[in-house]
Amino acid sequence: MKAAMIFDMDGTLFQTDRILEASLHDTFQLLRDEEMWEGDTPLEKYREIMGVPLSDVWRTLLPLHPLQTHERVNEVFQDKLIQNILDGMGALYPHTEDLLAYLSERGFPIFVASNGYPRYLEAIVEYYGLDRWILSCYSIEDIDSEDKGELIRKVKVDHNLSHGIVIGDRRSDFKGAEANEFLSIGCAFDFSQENELHEADIVVGELIEIREYLEKVK
Repeated sequence: MKAAMIFDMDGTLFQTDRILEASLHDTFQLLRDEEMWEGDTPLEKYREIMGVPLSDVWRTLLPLHPLQTHERVNEVFQDKLIQNILDGMGALYPHTEDLLAYLSERGFPIFVASNGYPRYLEAIVEYYGLDRWILSCYSIEDIDSEDKGELIRKVKVDHNLSHGIVIGDRRSDFKGAEANEFLSIGCAFDFSQENELHEADIVVGELIEIREYLEKVK
């Protein structure tokens, strides 16, 4: 069996940046309307931590607000993200469909392991028809921890995978691959950090480079 290809979603397959600003602004406008927030939407702060579980996002952006507010804000944010996806505001990264079709045609099992929530991931998969190639989409909600390595391990165990390649843009993806003795490919895209990309086994500037790498090593 060929190596399983386990993709992150945000900042790897899907250009979350296309819908992020509007979704976050609308969410914080709600807080302003309820006099629970003053000032600008902390967009740059969110960009810095993009890729971490959303519970960490709200702890970082709203450190003085109670957990109940975090949970409510998260629901609003998810609704805004999904609506913007369905409105066509998002986009896949260049060559996403070409790469997934190439991998599928050559027998590479394809999975997603993401910190995103299930209904958000489902919206992306359904809108772009990614289930043509992706066998299963795993959310951080599928495990009891927020450890990306544990999520990748669940994919590994569920499908009895002996070897695989994790493709992502943040340290949690690379560490998760290492914890499962999988190869990691770092995507130098929107949310990636140069100091984190050094921890990936391979770094690509475009998704199509993954095809080129596989053709070299086959």
